[in-house]
Amino acid sequence: MDTLLSILAVLFGVVGCVGCIVPVLPGVALAYAGYLCLYFCTYSEISVAWLVVFGVLTLIVSVLDYLLPSYMTKKFGGSKAGERGAMAGVLGGFLFGPIGIIVGPFVGAVLGELIFDNSDKQRALRSGFGSFLSFFVGTGIKLALSLWLTVEICIDVFKNAF
Repeated sequence: MDTLLSILAVLFGVVGCVGCIVPVLPGVALAYAGYLCLYFCTYSEISVAWLVVFGVLTLIVSVLDYLLPSYMTKKFGGSKAGERGAMAGVLGGFLFGPIGIIVGPFVGAVLGELIFDNSDKQRALRSGFGSFLSFFVGTGIKLALSLWLTVEICIDVFKNAF
């Protein structure tokens, strides 16, 4: 059983890292699933404390990924309408697959700003850019945590399994 769990742990870690870049896959959650698989191996040195720490970090990063477009829209000068538009774009983007998840917040923020005040197109575009930039910031944060989890998985597997 340890062999299967070890293989699953490494696979989940690697797919989790890929999932941070491919918007459809829940990257951090998959990497954490790999860490969880490894926890149940008899040779694993993972403590309950680290399991909880990584679980909380996974939850925070996952929630942050949905809130970042709205926050970055505001930071780039967007109004409440732009923030709401960005959030609607995040949710609506899922209907259009990977491209929708990337472009949805931008379109939502721009449309929200234009509906609120169509005289300031520069502001609408800045707000949309902030929302679009959040995709890259969120991807970086998710990738950092997924890589950390995957490195921890590989260290534990290769140090203790062989």
